[in-house]
Amino acid sequence: MTAVAAEADSVAAGLGRPEAGGTELPLPGGFVLRRHGDVDVLAAGVGPAAAAVATATALACARDPYGLVVSAGIAGGFQPLAPLGAVVVSDAVVAADLGAQTPDGYLAVEELGFGRSAHRVAKPLTDRIAAALPDAVVGPVLTVSTVTGTAGRAAELAERHPGAVAEAMEGFGVAEAAAAHRVPVVEIRAVSNAVGPRDRAAWRIGDALAALRDAFQQLSRTAFVELPSCPS
Repeated sequence: MTAVAAEADSVAAGLGRPEAGGTELPLPGGFVLRRHGDVDVLAAGVGPAAAAVATATALACARDPYGLVVSAGIAGGFQPLAPLGAVVVSDAVVAADLGAQTPDGYLAVEELGFGRSAHRVAKPLTDRIAAALPDAVVGPVLTVSTVTGTAGRAAELAERHPGAVAEAMEGFGVAEAAAAHRVPVVEIRAVSNAVGPRDRAAWRIGDALAALRDAFQQLSRTAFVELPSCPS
């Protein structure tokens, strides 16, 4: 699962040529799966709600059960853990702003007495992906509905979520849908910018998309080989 077409194109380029004939599969809601052997690629839209809807639709309409769901794309990286161009692999997918602000600070949704704000990725799965991508940075990947644009917000998130390596906008929605269908999930992203003050001139989107392509090329030869199906 990706957010936008450019990310889906990079993932697809890494996976290689699609199957001959029937390379696209329309789904309810106007979604279109792109088939690449045993891997399906779908651009879901931006944000956790859109990602959850698209992922749930794909899982519900699957002809055969999926073995893995991957939330993929580009992301902001927490410095210095995840520099520009780095690939990050989640050991947890965290809804970083699902909760409440109080006079005493932020409370996650669990502390409010309902819901959850994190999905732990099974360690064998994280280890398998990381082994295939030896230069990748492993850690929690945060999902936010508003991209961080200040140093203060970056510092707040880093303090609240020690070891966080990146932030993006879709992973938790993907993880919620995957959990509802009892399918393992992992988030894989390439860093296009630093989490912090918004500086478009410093973004390296092209480099991040290339890193994303290269990561999925490597995964298609290694970690994905024995899985029955891995939607990205």
